Amino acid sequence: MNTAILITYDKEDSVNEAKGLCDAAGYQVVHIIKQNYLKKPKYGISGGVLEDLEELAGKLRPDVIVFDEILKPSQNYNLATALQREVLDREALILEIFESRSSSAESKLQVKLAQLRYEMSRAKEKVRLSSMGEQPGFMGIGQFEVDVYYNDIKHRMKTVKSKLEKAGKQRELHRQGRKRMGFKTISLAGYTSSGKTTLFNKMTGETKTQSKELFTTLSTTIRRVTINQEPFLISDTVGFISKLPAYMIDAFKSTLEELRYADIIIIVIDINDSILELKKKFASCMRTLSELDVKHDKIIFALNKSDLLKIEEVNRKAGILNLSENEKWISVSAKTGDGVDNLEKLISNILDGPNSYKPNEQLGMQGKW
Repeated sequence: MNTAILITYDKEDSVNEAKGLCDAAGYQVVHIIKQNYLKKPKYGISGGVLEDLEELAGKLRPDVIVFDEILKPSQNYNLATALQREVLDREALILEIFESRSSSAESKLQVKLAQLRYEMSRAKEKVRLSSMGEQPGFMGIGQFEVDVYYNDIKHRMKTVKSKLEKAGKQRELHRQGRKRMGFKTISLAGYTSSGKTTLFNKMTGETKTQSKELFTTLSTTIRRVTINQEPFLISDTVGFISKLPAYMIDAFKSTLEELRYADIIIIVIDINDSILELKKKFASCMRTLSELDVKHDKIIFALNKSDLLKIEEVNRKAGILNLSENEKWISVSAKTGDGVDNLEKLISNILDGPNSYKPNEQLGMQGKW
């Protein structure tokens, strides 16, 4: 396994997530540098910290330096030049994970588009450095003229977009066909590694790969399930993550737009997370759904991993997330199956219409909706 020195924020949730991203990308973290601020103009870090990092890099000889923030091209170049090592910022690291996890033809195209947009956003600075006589080899640029470089990226983006549009039209035809056949659809969404795929497997009897690693799912999988003797289609989608740039969400639009057309969206939340992580992940999910124009009244919150907590603690955390009486939520354990029957009853009741709603107690539910 390749090794990495990780530079991240001095917060437990930031450290945990950054380590998770490194693991998912196949990097073993051999040292962590924690900072309160990662946006210094020249290197992202101070000169003093850079000196310590140079000494550490000389001793530990990591394959990469992972910087858990978005670096400007000039900052990336300055760091890479000073350390004589490849520097991956947060976006580049996520793109590496996406590339390694993409399996379907469509997800490979989506990742390619995101990579090209990442490259495009840095093209101007790379060309500027090159024209000044710099050799930013760590940033993967040769001796391109500015127009050739830009046109090359634009041409490749146009080709990929064209292929994705065809895939999107095909997806739309499938949606129309399902609608004609009278199928109602359920989509699973949530922060990456919250347990979406485990819940998907429990509800469908599937054996899709499930893992604690981030971004296990990049392609949307749709399966048929029967709830209350009625057939439904359920889909699993790519996980959300904090500070995911808009261009990455846009690249996966054709996959994520399944959420917009679903009759019910189950947001899977890892209720065993710390309060800090819980709030951050919840806010990230809701922000992404808002960007996708998903209607709030279609959402059910599944508080997963509830088997690891007492019901009082589950209720307390639900209150912290402001899941009020008006919100539809229920505690479940995708691993043990506890609460999944009640989740299915809730889905059935909601889709049968508001007049069929029953009090919580009559359904024997944990949690409220």
